[in-house]
Amino acid sequence: MKMLARSVLIMEMFVMGFALLLAKDLPDSRGLIFGGIITLLAFLAAGMLKRKIGWILGWTVQILMVSYGFVVFTMFFLGALFLGLWVTAIVLGRKGEAARAAFSEGREGKNPQ
Repeated sequence: MKMLARSVLIMEMFVMGFALLLAKDLPDSRGLIFGGIITLLAFLAAGMLKRKIGWILGWTVQILMVSYGFVVFTMFFLGALFLGLWVTAIVLGRKGEAARAAFSEGREGKNPQ
């Protein structure tokens, strides 16, 4: 689960870098600051997924990515896409961990040593 979620956050950092290139041409610099904060939070969340605060930051990044659409309109769509990827990573990651646990439990039963 952590690997999939970390991959989503890293992809979001790249997308935010491209969105910042679009936001640099805006007359107001607040969009650049807001985008930089989102990128920094995504970086921190990717590194802190071993703790609960990393997951909280990850969800915060998802909300902020969608709200960055008020600065760069396309981010409404890309933020929603990444939100869907984030939820999918969590759901599939949990299923994968459960399958791995069941598989390893079954192997331990066959090899008593």
